[in-house]
Amino acid sequence: MKRLILLAALACGTASVALAQQPIDATFGKGVHVIAQDSSFSLKFNYRVQSLMETDLPVVVSPVDGASSIGEVSTNWLIRRSRLKFSGFAYNPRLKYKIELGLSNRDHGGEVPQANNTSNLILDAFIRYKLVGNLEVWLGQTKLPGNRERVISSQNLQFVDRSLVNSRFNLDRDMGVQLRNSWTIGSVVTRQALSISQGEGRNRTADNPGGLEYTGRLEVLPMGVFTSKGDYFGSDLKREPAPKLSVALTYDYNDRAGRERGAGGSYVPDTALNSLSTVLADFMFKYRGLSIAGEFASKQAVGNRLMVDNAFVSNYYTGTGINLQAGYLFESNYECALRYTAIQPEIASRRDLQEMYTLGFSKYISGHSLKVQSDFSYLLQTDESNSATSPASSATYLFRFQVEVAF
Repeated sequence: MKRLILLAALACGTASVALAQQPIDATFGKGVHVIAQDSSFSLKFNYRVQSLMETDLPVVVSPVDGASSIGEVSTNWLIRRSRLKFSGFAYNPRLKYKIELGLSNRDHGGEVPQANNTSNLILDAFIRYKLVGNLEVWLGQTKLPGNRERVISSQNLQFVDRSLVNSRFNLDRDMGVQLRNSWTIGSVVTRQALSISQGEGRNRTADNPGGLEYTGRLEVLPMGVFTSKGDYFGSDLKREPAPKLSVALTYDYNDRAGRERGAGGSYVPDTALNSLSTVLADFMFKYRGLSIAGEFASKQAVGNRLMVDNAFVSNYYTGTGINLQAGYLFESNYECALRYTAIQPEIASRRDLQEMYTLGFSKYISGHSLKVQSDFSYLLQTDESNSATSPASSATYLFRFQVEVAF
């Protein structure tokens, strides 16, 4: 923690010196931006915080008469996310960088030997260089070109947080190299991304026991680009005057993945590694305040899971999931949104089938930079692994309330 405080102090001190010598270019929600007098570098500094209250209300079924009631209610208040971000160009405007640090306990908790038993502080740390035309090369640690919901910043979500499909099947961040490009054919815009990464998730310091991870993504925008990159933030805040659609497909192969969800989840013993094959498909549609989005995910393990004494040694999270959501933004900048999520794990993995229905309400005071969000969900979980004739089920009501401030 002392190192973290020192790092933040140095960063703020550096920014203060720069600001003292240069005019401030700052707008609420867009960060503080300075450029060196000789134009040799630029620095943009952003900070954001999410304060979250979450209440769980479990449904209890009486074994006597089958009547349902609400069980013991639990409420949790926490700083869901607290992020520092630095970005700009270095030496040449074609060479850009981004550094993002996660400061909350949820952001950097979970010390493990594979990460040198230290806080998982660094989220992004990479450079990107424009080679020719629209072709760029990215090098370092950042999000893989996976499902849209994961790539969308957690600042710019339509609901309080991402769906269960994302938490179970996303590709997350990793260390490696990416190629990004875009082509326009008439009014149709296409984007391509290829990635080769370590396949073990962010901030790993131990040797990689498996192989590499290979990711490819293709996006097609048949009606042209969205206003202000609106295909990568939730809600139709720009109230698209003409219909806009983006559809995308991602394929990922993680050779001998070291963790149960590929780049996330519990670590798997080096002697029990399986490869993971993942297909992700998603779309985003916006028009005059209406936004509709959907995602499909399928993750499969290549080979059999290793079991000892009828217990898994390598229990990878595999199966399929679907997420559909839609919202309408009123002229008052209040939004009502609905979401349906279904997770169908492989029965062999001994994990629960899940369905979640969510109703969300948001008030955008200054876009996604200052907003109040709440949602109410019904989560149904079914254990189909132990009893094929009478699977066990449980249900929970969840209420969440969150305030986001970003500058």
